[in-house]
Amino acid sequence: MKKFIALLFFAPILSMAQNKQDSVWLPLKFMIGKWRGTSEGQPGKGTYERSYELVLNKKFIEVKNKSTYPPSKDNPKGEVHEDHGFISYDKGRKSFVLRQFHMEGFVNQFKNESISPDGKTIVFLSESIENIPAGFRAKETYQVISENEFIETFELAEPGKDFELYSKATLKRVK
Repeated sequence: MKKFIALLFFAPILSMAQNKQDSVWLPLKFMIGKWRGTSEGQPGKGTYERSYELVLNKKFIEVKNKSTYPPSKDNPKGEVHEDHGFISYDKGRKSFVLRQFHMEGFVNQFKNESISPDGKTIVFLSESIENIPAGFRAKETYQVISENEFIETFELAEPGKDFELYSKATLKRVK
């Protein structure tokens, strides 16, 4: 009987904690799912496959990305790129943090710089990039077109220079 009474008391508290955890992700909730798309940029024209999934008791969003660029005149060998990442919520800074682990050995850590009032433009700026010369910066911007489509712009800046477009991808939900 004591266990039953304890369960009745703690169940609402656990439910409220879970709802609070779910609400943290509201600005990024549109991402959850599987996506495919196309890209243009410095590596050429390519295709993307990506997924975003809440993992580890909904404490993180896991990101898996694969982009393929077939051979072209500017990129004769073509390119296949994969990266995995995690988005976390840093309670101390009250900000989302994106960490990407690239097959080439780069590790990017981004902090959410801004979310537009309408929630349709989300900007992440790099805080650190491992295994690349010091001073490089990166920026990822997500522009939400609809619940089933978004545009991702990835920009790089060499030390002391302005950001330049590296790639721009349009992704559409497949699941």
